[in-house]
This record gives sequence, C-alpha cells and structure tokens, in this order.
Amino acid sequence: MIIEVVKSKIHCATVTEANLHYMGSITIDEDLMDAAGLIAGERVYIVNNMNGERFDTYVITGPRGSGCICLNGAAARKVQVGDVVIIMAYAHMELEEAKAFKPKVIFPDEKNGLPK
Repeated sequence: MIIEVVKSKIHCATVTEANLHYMGSITIDEDLMDAAGLIAGERVYIVNNMNGERFDTYVITGPRGSGCICLNGAAARKVQVGDVVIIMAYAHMELEEAKAFKPKVIFPDEKNGLPK
C-alpha cells in the first residue's frame, strides 16, 4: 500500500511579498528550501494562519538569505504581507517506509531566518 505523508514543513513563516501580476507560485528563500528539503517546481500546500485559507502551488527559488516568502499570481489574493503561513510538501511511500520516515520540519525566526 502507498500512502501520502508530510515530507517537509516550514512552520510559521511570515509572508514578505504578494505579487498578483506574476504567473503563480510561491517564492521561498533558498536557505529555507534547503533546510526543509524542498526543490524548485515542487508542489506545496499552504495554510494561512491569519485567515484560514488553504491552497496549493509550486516552489520557485528565492534569493539565498533574503527571508523571501512571496505568494505570486492568484495565490497573492489569499495572503497579506505579514501573514503567518505554514508551507508543507508531501511524499508517497510504502506503509512500512512511512512508519520510519521523519519529515524535515523547520521553524524560521521572525525574519524567516534559520534559527542559530
């Protein structure tokens, strides 16, 4: 049996930009992507803690060390700059593998930097 489990999670990042006039996606600081095990083009699910919105899109690599969390295109309508979001990616795996799997979960600081 194949099941879907959380693979990566950026917990409580702050939205730094919302760019309605872009083709869609979420731009994420490359440092955060690396720490969470995300890659460019990967599908992610986003939960906005401020208004309850839930939606999905794909990742675009943002400048390393910038703290960038930018929702682009239609997703920009679901957030405001300063909102706190959770970004999650899932993976499909066999049940036994999933039981032993440990997701990468990171907790950015208030400026979306990695904790020291």
